[in-house]
Amino acid sequence: MPDVTKAQTTDSATVDAVAPPAVDAPGKVSAQKSDKPRSLWGDAWYDLRHRPMFWISSVLLVLLLVIAAFPGMFTSVDPRDGDLVHHYLSKPELGHVFQPDWFGYDQQGRSIYARVIYGTRASILVGVCVTAAVTLIGGLLGMLAGYFGGWIDSVISRIVDIFFGLPFLLGTMVVLNAFTERKVYVVILALAFLGWTSIARVMRSSVITAKQADYVTAARALGAGTPRILFRHVMPNAVAPTIVVATIALGGYISAEATLSFLGLGLSDPTISWGIDISEGSKVIRDNPHTLLFPAGMLSLTVFAFIMLGDAVRDALDPKLR
Repeated sequence: MPDVTKAQTTDSATVDAVAPPAVDAPGKVSAQKSDKPRSLWGDAWYDLRHRPMFWISSVLLVLLLVIAAFPGMFTSVDPRDGDLVHHYLSKPELGHVFQPDWFGYDQQGRSIYARVIYGTRASILVGVCVTAAVTLIGGLLGMLAGYFGGWIDSVISRIVDIFFGLPFLLGTMVVLNAFTERKVYVVILALAFLGWTSIARVMRSSVITAKQADYVTAARALGAGTPRILFRHVMPNAVAPTIVVATIALGGYISAEATLSFLGLGLSDPTISWGIDISEGSKVIRDNPHTLLFPAGMLSLTVFAFIMLGDAVRDALDPKLR
């Protein structure tokens, strides 16, 4: 005689397996979700999408990048073309939006609005290129020091300590003072020469932590070579703190370029720079503050946007801050 109880139990289990999940309310399913676990970058992007600060800074930076790439879209005036009929006594005409006299004119009769627009290119170019250079140099040296250790770590760490002993702005001034003509690429090289040390230290610490993980041990046991372990396993899992530091530092490099240009040791004419315009505007700030406020305001807005983006990325990549 067949076991009816066992058959009923088996049938019941089969029905439960194929039955739809229970619904507690209209449109609401109470069963567990079957979402796949997100990676570090997927989880960070999910977190960033819900941060207003990320979207505000991203929109500002996209606008600044468009201005830097295509300044002719925003003004048709030559920023170097001066007309002493205007000179700096011509005050801003706020009713003439996107016109040459919107921000007024400087002491040489040049449109401040056009110079602010074209000055975006030099500042953004310096900030992005210096950040890329220091991330490449510091990231590579930090990765080598953290992964190999021993005498390689000792040599690289002592070099980093020597560069840390040099004041950043003072050292950059000394380097730039050796050049008679200071163009954009000269300022980039000078800032990158002394700015890679922080990235190297951050990358070294991250690699030391990542190389002790089980997946690195497993890859080494399976016969993976050192380059493959470094670039396929260690670097992707150690680069997040470096990206955060680099994003925040980008705004600092833009400020450094403006400071050097303000002091007369950075970019020089005919290059258009916010720092140069701030330096010239500071001489007549009591009678014509608009010559200083507009380039300084654009500089502050740019640095603020990069710092906001860096803070948002840091909060998204660091689980301790959530």
